[in-house]
Amino acid sequence: MRRQNVIIVGAPRSGTNMLRDVLCSLDGVETWPCDEINYIWRHGNISFPSDEIPPSKVTAALSEYIHRQFNWVAAKYGAHTVVEKTCASSLRIPFVDKVLPDSKYIFIYRDGIDAVGSARLRWTATLDIPYLLEKVRFVPLLDLPVYALRYFKSRLHRLTSSDKRLAFWGPILHDMDEILINYTLNEVCAIQWQRCIESAENAFREMPQDRVFRLSYEEFVSQPELNLINIAKFLSLEFDQQAIEKSIAKVSSESVGKGREALGDSEVEVLEKLVGETLGRYGY
Repeated sequence: MRRQNVIIVGAPRSGTNMLRDVLCSLDGVETWPCDEINYIWRHGNISFPSDEIPPSKVTAALSEYIHRQFNWVAAKYGAHTVVEKTCASSLRIPFVDKVLPDSKYIFIYRDGIDAVGSARLRWTATLDIPYLLEKVRFVPLLDLPVYALRYFKSRLHRLTSSDKRLAFWGPILHDMDEILINYTLNEVCAIQWQRCIESAENAFREMPQDRVFRLSYEEFVSQPELNLINIAKFLSLEFDQQAIEKSIAKVSSESVGKGREALGDSEVEVLEKLVGETLGRYGY
């Protein structure tokens, strides 16, 4: 069968990891042995100030480099389907599509308030050495000194700032510095969520719809078997019932509503005023 590349798109803490792990538990479907490959996507554009990289920044050399990375996964693991998930790519779908014009996309979205409750924990997280080492393996060597300095500055900021947060986390918006000055951490997370899904949706509207599969996190965790079967059909893949059941065995709906609960009614009200229009558009 002809190899295919599948890009999972979604805002941070929206179920992208869960969906990737479910898919990659199926035979012939593989990914990188790390959480994300934003370092690979940003190679050649490391000095670009945000993750909103335009398609004009794609060069022949960059495209060839990224194709090599996808080919590496396919060859190393014998994959017919390579799955990639980097949340920041939701801000640059036209860029991604110029590099991989034959790829298919799975767009997963989640209640933005729940996502905020989860994302704020990552902004204030302690150092996770094993997680960091997994990602470092896929940093282009020429870019390593730059990322090392950025990471050190971010960690230093967490130690010295009053709110004990990192200097940056998640998709970097073009006006991130201004947002961090003018909004609370919860509001920053909400704006990240909003920009990610709106940017992705705007890009997907311009694509043939047979290349995009949309679903909500809440849909998937409530009916994982049905939704996985539908995704497999979208990707023209077939798996037996036992494989399907095994791949969704750890899917749980326990996290639905937890972010809202943790934030409390007054904070939820503030966030709904900030991103309510987008929440409503997606049925939240």
